[in-house]
Amino acid sequence: MSTQPEESQQTSGDGDAAQRDVACIEDVSVEVATVDYTLRMLRRLYRKTRRKPKGLKRLQAYLLNIPHLALVITAVVFVVVVIMWSLLWVFIFRRESNSGAYFAGMFRVANVEFIPEYRQAESHEFVSMANKIQHVVSNVYRMSSVAKLYKQAVISDLSNNNKGGVLVHFWMVFVVPRLKSPVMCEECIGAILRDSVHTSLKNRSSVGSLLGLPVDIDSILINAVQRSDYTSNTAGSQCVDKMHANLPGARVPLNIFSSWGGVNCHVKLTASPGSLIRLTVASFLIEPSDCVNDGLTVYDALLPMRGRILLRLCEPVSAPFSMVSTSSVMLLFFRMTNGNKSFKGHFEAVAEEICMSQIETQLDPDVSGKLYSPFYPSLLPPQCSCNWRFETPNSALGVALRFHNYVLKPKDMKGCVHGWWKVNENIFCGSYVGHPTVFRIAEHSSEVEFRCSSRHSSQPFRASYSSYNISQPCPESHFLCNTGLCVEKSRRCDGLDDCHDESDEVLCSRPTMNCGGSSPLHPLFVCNGEKDCTDGVDELNCTRETSCSAIRYQCRTGVCILKKNARCDGVDDCRDHSDEADCACGHPSSLKLGFPSALGRVVGGVNSVEGEWPWQVSLHFAGSLYCGASVLSSDWLVSAAHCFSKERLSDPRFWRAHLGMLSQGSAKHVAEIQRIVVHEYYNAHTFDYDIALLQLKKSWPASLGPLIHPVCLPPSSHTVTHSHRCWVTGWGYRSEEDKVLPSVLQKAEVSILSQSECKKRYGPVSSRMLCAGVPSGERDACKGDSGGPLSCRAPGGGRWFLMGIVSWGFGCGRPNLPGVYTRVTKFTSWIYNHIS
Repeated sequence: MSTQPEESQQTSGDGDAAQRDVACIEDVSVEVATVDYTLRMLRRLYRKTRRKPKGLKRLQAYLLNIPHLALVITAVVFVVVVIMWSLLWVFIFRRESNSGAYFAGMFRVANVEFIPEYRQAESHEFVSMANKIQHVVSNVYRMSSVAKLYKQAVISDLSNNNKGGVLVHFWMVFVVPRLKSPVMCEECIGAILRDSVHTSLKNRSSVGSLLGLPVDIDSILINAVQRSDYTSNTAGSQCVDKMHANLPGARVPLNIFSSWGGVNCHVKLTASPGSLIRLTVASFLIEPSDCVNDGLTVYDALLPMRGRILLRLCEPVSAPFSMVSTSSVMLLFFRMTNGNKSFKGHFEAVAEEICMSQIETQLDPDVSGKLYSPFYPSLLPPQCSCNWRFETPNSALGVALRFHNYVLKPKDMKGCVHGWWKVNENIFCGSYVGHPTVFRIAEHSSEVEFRCSSRHSSQPFRASYSSYNISQPCPESHFLCNTGLCVEKSRRCDGLDDCHDESDEVLCSRPTMNCGGSSPLHPLFVCNGEKDCTDGVDELNCTRETSCSAIRYQCRTGVCILKKNARCDGVDDCRDHSDEADCACGHPSSLKLGFPSALGRVVGGVNSVEGEWPWQVSLHFAGSLYCGASVLSSDWLVSAAHCFSKERLSDPRFWRAHLGMLSQGSAKHVAEIQRIVVHEYYNAHTFDYDIALLQLKKSWPASLGPLIHPVCLPPSSHTVTHSHRCWVTGWGYRSEEDKVLPSVLQKAEVSILSQSECKKRYGPVSSRMLCAGVPSGERDACKGDSGGPLSCRAPGGGRWFLMGIVSWGFGCGRPNLPGVYTRVTKFTSWIYNHIS
């Protein structure tokens, strides 16, 4: 830096010298630049001599550069976030925010003539009419409160209707936010369509105008359905077949096989106008599973509408039977898994049956005629009617109707479920029972009107009619039962339920103990297992063969003996030894057992011990305790029918059986349920026939034998005396006010009351019920114990028998209001028919 002033001075002093100096400086400057440039060039030359990366390595080297790496990581994270958010939206958030709601509907279009072309969905006539109706339905819902949710309507079928016009079957699809799902109730959707039909008050007709379309408002039916129902029935499905019966009475074969693969299809049946369809099931070979895997559902429509189910077949069929539709259409939905399974039957067009008769009875009451339900022996359709007008020879005679398995009772506030009857202006309801009854009309001239009232197809009925003396319904030597039957007076109070409702056995004084008298001993004391007479004469010759009745033990050969409690008592009483066969039951394990003489003061008793009640089962519905049950065999349980009375409760997939359990949560074996068999005569209003069977999918391991063990089934003759000890067990509440269920299995000793005492407490208790408890009410079953066992043990350490099933009662543990149990001795034959 010190050279710069000197250069100035030299330049100003001499021009030539300055020029030379400048030249020298420039030379020096150039020399310095050249060296720097040379260094850069040498560096580049050095780099060029190195081997350059190519392909992926070059890209990797580029990306690993710190600034580039940060950008790449940022981009990757951004892409991943976008993808994840899209997936969450499509599969979670969108699914949670919106879902499809599907409905099947039908209504009758009046004043429109049905033509055969309407059966063909490809025909111009069908397309034209379907488009017109679809346009009307769509406009109705696009102008309604659910317009923003409505997506489309699809006309599925047009069929003829016996009332005239065209019956329309259609689908509706809505896209519904879950927050608004309550708006999409089927009642609401149906109300929108019905409210849109404007009817005239002048002509009192049910046919009104639906945006110019004449629609019968009474024919409108809307049902919510599953998406699978919609997709499997709409156009293009490979699993819908159509069959037509044109000629009345001509049988159209209908055979389905699943030997080459599973079947999950719909078959639509139609018949000629003005006809009904009779479907005959010749055989149905499936695996019983409550229609979960195999089954047949028959609809009284061409769409799978819940409100139009005629019948559900979930078990094999060996004896042929038939059913009838209410119109000219029927839909069959088959579900059969792989295996050698099949359906064989046929269908035909039949005319509507005119059920109307004028009947004149004979003077002789022993001369009778026959009366049948409509379409007998086919099942009763949901809609049918009959009218019979009876005339007797004179005014002193009335009409007696003797039913085989049916009973008429005055109608109460509830509706009639199995038949509505009008007899000379008086209304009665019919119901099915397992015994005969007699209904008497104390009028010389009478008119009887019957109407079907069941939602589904129901069992047919038959009756015989004859005259009877109004002033003396039964012969003088006979007793008139509440069931209308006449039994000999000598059979009253003999311990045998001859009337089938115990009306001949109530209000009976205790029979005289005439041990030393000349007259025979009363049947109640004969061979009941206790020495009622001091000399023991009542227990002599108990294996002697005698006439059969419900109070006599019947051997496998059909021979009956006097001994009532012959089953599994350790003595061979029958000549064929059948009374001691199949006796691996009713023996608790050898674990420490305890039967205290003083029980706790809570309803339900005290804690049980391990292995004390090895037949006790805890039934859990959707993961929670709901009912109890008892083990009958390696794959069958018995419980109460009311535990499964509602539609969702009847699905075996929601149930689990906890076996070998003392405390809740400590089950030794948890079994799935394959099917549930509810008694066909179960009455949800009266709890009559309150019994059900459950078949397990898989039995328990043999190693659990000491903790899981069947209880013995009593024969119909089995008698409980005062010396028997009976216990009710379960995990139910300990009192009506209790809010917490006990964790340990509870037991309480109770006494069985006489049927007369039971009827005094509750009034009309059926012969298929029994009462048990204590006068104070301190020991009783309660909510949660339903379906559980009432177990009784004979004196001397005999086997345990299942005498009762917890059914109902007024409250829990109330004084003088004992628990009411299903009387198992009335159902022994029914149980064996299913589990054998």
